[in-house]
Amino acid sequence: MRYRFIQAEKAVYPVGVLCRVLDVARSGFYAWCQRPMSPRTQENQGLVTHIRACYQASRGRYGSPRIHQDLQAQGLRVGRHRVARLMRLHDIRSVSRRRIWRARAGAPREVAAANTLRREFAATRPNEKWAGDITYVPTRQGWLYVAVLMDLYSRRIVGWAMDVQLTTTLTLTALEMALQHRRVSAGLLHHSDRGCQYVATLYQQRLVAFGIRCSMSRPGNCWDNAVVESFFATLKTELFRGHQPLTHEQARTEIFAYLEGFYNRTRRHSTLGYLSPVEFERQATQSTRGVH
Repeated sequence: MRYRFIQAEKAVYPVGVLCRVLDVARSGFYAWCQRPMSPRTQENQGLVTHIRACYQASRGRYGSPRIHQDLQAQGLRVGRHRVARLMRLHDIRSVSRRRIWRARAGAPREVAAANTLRREFAATRPNEKWAGDITYVPTRQGWLYVAVLMDLYSRRIVGWAMDVQLTTTLTLTALEMALQHRRVSAGLLHHSDRGCQYVATLYQQRLVAFGIRCSMSRPGNCWDNAVVESFFATLKTELFRGHQPLTHEQARTEIFAYLEGFYNRTRRHSTLGYLSPVEFERQATQSTRGVH
């Protein structure tokens, strides 16, 4: 390990100084440099190349578990701990996030629906449970509000909308997108917080028109909608990573590309056995057809 450190730092510090500080002989270091590279070292270098390719393809969003899944999908047989060790050794790190929970003021208790979901976020089939929420993205032009509807079966974002104003139109647009692209049957459970955008008469009328049951989080309890809250934390961390979009249009473009180009179709989800939401639904559909 000391010889490797000297080799890595010799462009910055003289070899003699490094050898003296680390208490090794210069002759020993130069002899080590002339040794042929071991097969294991060559294999590790090749793996690091593949790891960096997977890391760059995810734009730095993947850590060792998802990169390990990518490597296996490419036919490379490698252990998860080995991938993690090589990533640590070469300082390949995924973006990390710190979750900050905020409670929003909502509708009065007598107006809002009961918490029917009760934190049972698992679903047995598509369009059994949807969860919706709103977040905000800061830009140099001000806030851009983002509303989403997630199918809890596959964690797929089935409806979304963006606007510079926080109105019922925002949530209605996301709902209409979901209704247009998904086959909805009566009894679907729709969960959200108690925000006025979800309690609004127009929104509730659309739910009733499709026979959709309404569930709402308890007052000030963000954990009742933890899956969507977690998604928003992931989106902000993986997409912006500390940089602020200059304009609303730039933020819209980046969020659209993330939702439709990466998250739904590509991003490996640990809850889904490291499949993307689209792939999870596709495999589930094939399995169902095979049974019948």
